[in-house]
Amino acid sequence: MTPALRAHGAMFLFSMLVAGSFSLGVLIANDIAPMALNALRFFLAAVVIGAVAGLQGRLRRSHFHAPWRYLVLGALFAGYFVLMFYGLQTAEAVSASAVFTLTPLLSAGFGWLLLRQVTTPRMALALSVGAAGALWVIFKADLAALRAFDIGRGEIIYFFGCIAHAIYIPLVRMLNRGEPAISFTFGTLVAGAVVLVLVGWGDIAATGWTSLPWLVWVGLLYVAILASAVTFVLLQFATMHLPAAKVMAYTYLTPSWVIVWQIALGHPAPGGLVLVGIALTVLALWLLLEDAAKPKPKPKHAEIQS
Repeated sequence: MTPALRAHGAMFLFSMLVAGSFSLGVLIANDIAPMALNALRFFLAAVVIGAVAGLQGRLRRSHFHAPWRYLVLGALFAGYFVLMFYGLQTAEAVSASAVFTLTPLLSAGFGWLLLRQVTTPRMALALSVGAAGALWVIFKADLAALRAFDIGRGEIIYFFGCIAHAIYIPLVRMLNRGEPAISFTFGTLVAGAVVLVLVGWGDIAATGWTSLPWLVWVGLLYVAILASAVTFVLLQFATMHLPAAKVMAYTYLTPSWVIVWQIALGHPAPGGLVLVGIALTVLALWLLLEDAAKPKPKPKHAEIQS
């Protein structure tokens, strides 16, 4: 299996795990301050990743030169998660996950600005279809709300987090200097934890940790280990083998996974009109994967050599 195919598989799993954080996040977002939750989340994820990397002999001093790189990446990803949980205090899980599907379009723009990654016409079409599907879900298939641009406060807050996420994707490739994905992830997690402790110490100190509902601890462990430690590695690996826009294309699966999670947790499925928007996001993913699967033409010098 080629590294590119493994990267696609990594992002498929990524989309499923990330979806769970939306469904569980809605349940716990109002029980703990986002700064406090994510500070502990980053710390626990760093411990897990650090232990695995240490056992594999992947933690070397040379991997952590120019530590400012990790501070930049850690601050961006920490900001994304904090804004996500602030948004989930009022946004519904499905509509928030639809906001997340706007990230590929943003990521394509930042990929061009930072790395000069070019978006093909087919990719541009796919990103546009996906964005249309996301907007359809965000506005709950209400054309009047769409025309008035009547969007919820939680969705707006989370959108700014998605901008931070979109910048993070091409920066991983830009700032990586050959470090393995797992050690690069560890550095990012530690830096993110430091930033969150410094910025959110007031919330951390004010949290009654011993009186938190058990569901908060379940959600915290999920987002720390599966939706942070595991997805960080998956994302770091994929960004080293796929363009930024294609990496984030897998976010188009997130609303579909969220619906599965919501049904599993006992919530009703969304209405038929909203499902039209979900279908558009899946179509966008298919368009991008078809584009990725097409064989690239051989350069002329290769034909001469043969």
